[in-house]
Amino acid sequence: MEFIKDNFWTIIIFLNYAIAISAALVIIQKNRNPNKTYSYILMLAVFPFLGLLVYYFFGQEYRKTKIFNRKNIRNRSVIKEIQQELELEPDILQKIDEMLDEKNKLIKLLHNNEKTKLTIHNEVDILINGEEKFKYLLQDIKDAKHHIHFEYYILKDDIIGSKVISALCEKAIEGVKVRLSFDDVGSKISRKVKKKMKESGIEFYPFMPVLFSQFTGKMNYRNHRKIVVIDGEIGYVGGMNISDNYVNYETDERFWRDTHLRIKGEAVKSLQILFLTTWQFVSNNNLKITKSLFSDTKYDNKLGVQIASSGPDSDWANIMEAMFTAIANAEDYVYITTPYFIPNDEIITAIQIASRCDIDVRIIIPKNSDSWTAQYATNSYIEKLLEANVKVYRYNKGFIHAKTMVVDDVFTSVGTANMDYRSFNINFEVNALVYDKTICESLKKQFMIDIKDSELVEYDAWITRSRFVKVKESFCRLWAPLL
Repeated sequence: MEFIKDNFWTIIIFLNYAIAISAALVIIQKNRNPNKTYSYILMLAVFPFLGLLVYYFFGQEYRKTKIFNRKNIRNRSVIKEIQQELELEPDILQKIDEMLDEKNKLIKLLHNNEKTKLTIHNEVDILINGEEKFKYLLQDIKDAKHHIHFEYYILKDDIIGSKVISALCEKAIEGVKVRLSFDDVGSKISRKVKKKMKESGIEFYPFMPVLFSQFTGKMNYRNHRKIVVIDGEIGYVGGMNISDNYVNYETDERFWRDTHLRIKGEAVKSLQILFLTTWQFVSNNNLKITKSLFSDTKYDNKLGVQIASSGPDSDWANIMEAMFTAIANAEDYVYITTPYFIPNDEIITAIQIASRCDIDVRIIIPKNSDSWTAQYATNSYIEKLLEANVKVYRYNKGFIHAKTMVVDDVFTSVGTANMDYRSFNINFEVNALVYDKTICESLKKQFMIDIKDSELVEYDAWITRSRFVKVKESFCRLWAPLL
């Protein structure tokens, strides 16, 4: 013990560099970008302790660390049968390829990545803001006959949350099977409400529970998805959680702009499979999967929808790659709305190249974010966008939380993924990719409405911001993975 006391710091430094050398060898063996490799090795060598922390949070390949195994679900006979039912005939695929032109690469990309099927018989309602979403959702819950599945990042027992939870409890008491998964960091549900849900017969589990959620922040894998499946027939996906933040009450000081989708048809089966995959993980049981969980209602309406999911459990960055492909293959315009714009090099390069090829690229971001660090990090990218003639608008009516992209009146994406590092690499996300002119035109129209509530960023004015502000932007950008 005397030796340890006398040489404490020497021992600590020795352990630090022993771990750092091991980390450096791992980095080298991954054969990544040489510049990144040099940077991490330099950080490990020059900054004891801090270098290890930076590598732990920034340098690891999250996607290679599988949180749970989806094969147990996807190998079930019922799931295989459903997947086979969604397989399109070659002649139909040929017609779709001709209609979508270069956009068909998206369909092939996701199919090859995750066997994500394109579904063509769907009905889609665009829900603008919480007022619309919760009106439809509460009615659909009331009309449920067999089961209700919820998977949410944020579920709070505030005013709107209590209404939703009470509706779920009523259905559970009636005999409808209610299964609920919520992220343990994002959600806040009191013991009293949890007791009420349990007594009503709701089966619920937190996603990756933590001891002190208020201290964990965002430094770990979180389930950022918002999925609802009712009777296997109706599905919800989009940007809105269950919280009063998403409902514009008359007493609210801040307007909240968001977008969600209500889907009926074949695409709901893909959402159901995603939910069941998560449920298998959080409940740690073998739920008996039967055809009763999947609706056999046929829809004649032809509207293409592909459900894209990504997270540390997927082999590829599916949503990021879909966005990249859509931007890279744009011919007329790309309209992006995102609350957090902290992209990787691939996305920022694709956007700049598209704009310099005379494609109309416009991006709406909040003027005032709900996170000052995220706002400064987002602002650090604006100058480079303006130099490439990208039109950047800052929404000033309130806070814009919608996560949408519309391309060439052919393709649109609505979902949970922000255009940032966490959504691309760390969190579990889900987006609905819609291939339909009418839906694209509706979201394009909404984009133009949002532009009217935004201010265009002018290059000459933007570059005059103070050096102190620029330093804060650069500093916050460094910590993007933790935002």
